[in-house]
Amino acid sequence: MNRRVFLATAGSALMAQKRRLKLGLIGAGWYGIVDSAAAYKAGGVEFAIVADADTKMLDDAGMLMGNEQGSRPKLTKSYQEVLDTPGLDGVIIATPPHWHALPFIAACGKRLPIYMEKPLAYDVREGQAMVKAAAAAGNVVQVGFQRRQSAAFKQARDFIGSGGAGTIVQADVQIHYTAIPLDNTPQAPPPTLDWELWLGPAPKMPYSPNVGHKSWRLERNIGNGHLVDWGIHPMDATRQVLGLDQPKSVQAAGGIYHYKGRITTPDTLTAHFEFDRCPVVWRHRLWGAVEYTPETQNGAFYYGDKATVFATDQRWVIIPKERGAERKVYDIQPATDMGLLHIQEWLAAVRGEGKVSCTVEDAWKSTAMVQLAMIAYDAGRSIGWDATSAKIVNDGAAGKALKRPYRAPYKHPFA
Repeated sequence: MNRRVFLATAGSALMAQKRRLKLGLIGAGWYGIVDSAAAYKAGGVEFAIVADADTKMLDDAGMLMGNEQGSRPKLTKSYQEVLDTPGLDGVIIATPPHWHALPFIAACGKRLPIYMEKPLAYDVREGQAMVKAAAAAGNVVQVGFQRRQSAAFKQARDFIGSGGAGTIVQADVQIHYTAIPLDNTPQAPPPTLDWELWLGPAPKMPYSPNVGHKSWRLERNIGNGHLVDWGIHPMDATRQVLGLDQPKSVQAAGGIYHYKGRITTPDTLTAHFEFDRCPVVWRHRLWGAVEYTPETQNGAFYYGDKATVFATDQRWVIIPKERGAERKVYDIQPATDMGLLHIQEWLAAVRGEGKVSCTVEDAWKSTAMVQLAMIAYDAGRSIGWDATSAKIVNDGAAGKALKRPYRAPYKHPFA
């Protein structure tokens, strides 16, 4: 038996000795299935119950899980039924953001371990209520900022931390891509979808394919736009690379130029975050351009007085300041399966074998950061942020946007 076969066999035997963790899934759409597939790949789990507002999503998930684990999980539209399942060892929450806070806080009430997809919450005050609930429960929580598992961002962080780039004077973060909005004509929802339940505490709005499954990300009332949905990943990574806490002020400008009448969040946006260490600038463009340097359209530049560093999911680059000096390119091979590593880390912590890398407290800081940018965008002015009191400074109108009213009969969890 060669060494590789021995190690694989030993690993399988060790996993077989461990009790299988009994999990629940809330939100069986695209990323709920991605997360559950990662959990199966990590090993030692079974899904006992799945909840979703769409019975087709439930049936599809049940079939996939039944094939994977040999028996179909129970299927329900009620997240509370998931949390009430006897003997549950943890729950994955992969709903759209407007449905994050309520099941999360209820799961904390049960002291259940939670794997929560990003962003942590829809609004800033929800996130604070979630932090408070998790602190009271003392449960294991991992939030889905998977770039914390990126070897490229970790190596860039170590290089910058060692002083290799000198004093960092600014960071530029960006993800440009071409959005493809779907039909936004109000229409009857699919017969399998409980639209009232899907909307939950969000404002009442008509169904359209452009606000339905997977397409809600650019809808203001649900996903809150590209920066909050996807840009939050490299923005969170930048907080880790540079050791940043919370911004002192945020301003943002942009608009809906190409997709006017088709989406409700900016297709072009620039946001400026003022941190103690240095400013961080976000940019995105969702239409109309072929990239001159496509290898940098998703990632972050860290500008130092000795060198510039670019980092993305699987690559980081050092651009020396000296004229004519050769760039150093570090490709991560084999590519890191960040989703798998993030789930593995959570499952190990659930078993008491380690800690998570993205706590709910730190996830709130990254989530609030990008939410503040959207508040500044709406306000059309710079807003100051007091991190100690978690309040917008001297701007009562903007401060009201920290907490969105819930649609009856749902009640906002922030008192």
